[in-house]
Amino acid sequence: MIKIAVLSGKGGTGKTTAVASMAWYSENLVLADCDVDAANLALTMSGRLRTKDDYKGAYIASIDPKLCVECGKCEDNCHFEAITDLKVNAIHCEGCGACQVVCPAGAITMSLRKSGEIFVLDTARGPMVYADLFPGESNSGKLVTIVRRLADDLAESDGLDTVLIDGPPGTGCPAIASVTGVDLILAITEPSRSGEHDLLRLIELAHHFSIPICVAVNKWDLHAGMTREIEESCRRQGVMVVGRIPYDTNVMASIKAMRPLPSMFPKSPAALEFHKIWKEVRSRSKERKGSGLSLKLD
Repeated sequence: MIKIAVLSGKGGTGKTTAVASMAWYSENLVLADCDVDAANLALTMSGRLRTKDDYKGAYIASIDPKLCVECGKCEDNCHFEAITDLKVNAIHCEGCGACQVVCPAGAITMSLRKSGEIFVLDTARGPMVYADLFPGESNSGKLVTIVRRLADDLAESDGLDTVLIDGPPGTGCPAIASVTGVDLILAITEPSRSGEHDLLRLIELAHHFSIPICVAVNKWDLHAGMTREIEESCRRQGVMVVGRIPYDTNVMASIKAMRPLPSMFPKSPAALEFHKIWKEVRSRSKERKGSGLSLKLD
């Protein structure tokens, strides 16, 4: 099984557009949208809902009024001001359990609460797993790991040979969970100073975990000089640039229509470049198959 993660050092670089476009050129794959804080790949890769499950990833305190002696220690020791008049505010509660520790009557219990939902869709290019983490909830890295494992299980059960991951922006816990055990990272960047800066942080992350990484510059022709600087930076880091995606007005038209770019404009400049990038990425991931570092994230 080949596992490819598409990431970006910052948001808005065209990562999801790239994933949807590359998926259009393949049939034997599983899609995994690991940007659980803002999953939108399903808007483009529409499909039929297969399963929907609750995600319980955070704890919340509850006070039993029959056992409570109204000493107020829980309220005094709550650093998040989640307890007022012996009632727990679900929005403010961080599930730390301090109130349970200080309660002399054992009136407080900690229980898992619903923090989001996990979906499996059947799309025209294979099954897709994604999740929706509710606003303000934590443990997004844990939810990403669940999405990853479910995608791997689907690939095995359905006899599919590729898992294509639409990862979150940045280099934090969700990004690390997205690249665990992958064979290759494709980083999508843009020709700007901030794009270069965040790309270098992403390359550093990949090197730290010994994961092969390659780069594609989106809308490269909006600043050809900056594109050359990014390519030079990649060369110094020993990273291959596998594509230059031109600015293409058809991309916005496909986003508005909520369809993959190649399905509407197969001969558009950006679609043709995505096809070339996908062939290169597939080839490189097969060569380096199994080289990703496996980490157990509980």
